[in-house]
Amino acid sequence: MKIQVNTDHNIQGREAMIEQIESLVESTLGHLAEHITRIEVHVSDENGKKGGNTDRRCIMEARLEKHQPIAVTEEAATLDEAIDGAAHKLKRLIEHTLGKLSEH
Repeated sequence: MKIQVNTDHNIQGREAMIEQIESLVESTLGHLAEHITRIEVHVSDENGKKGGNTDRRCIMEARLEKHQPIAVTEEAATLDEAIDGAAHKLKRLIEHTLGKLSEH
């Protein structure tokens, strides 16, 4: 499972953030790695220095073997909350998708 992380120009501490995201994705989705070829993570701070209640966004897209990509979006007050929320949403979506596929 390859993990690709993209950040916008408003994100500070890019290298540390990438390591944190990779670790979280591996711990949350590692048990599903045999079904996933790649995870793309896009994090952004929509308002930059202006601030806002839910202006941090994380979009995660999973590419499953022999299937269409699936994606989730999470917006939160902090990047950590957005990343964690997106990872857990994606985990549930992948498990649901794989469950439906195994039923057929």
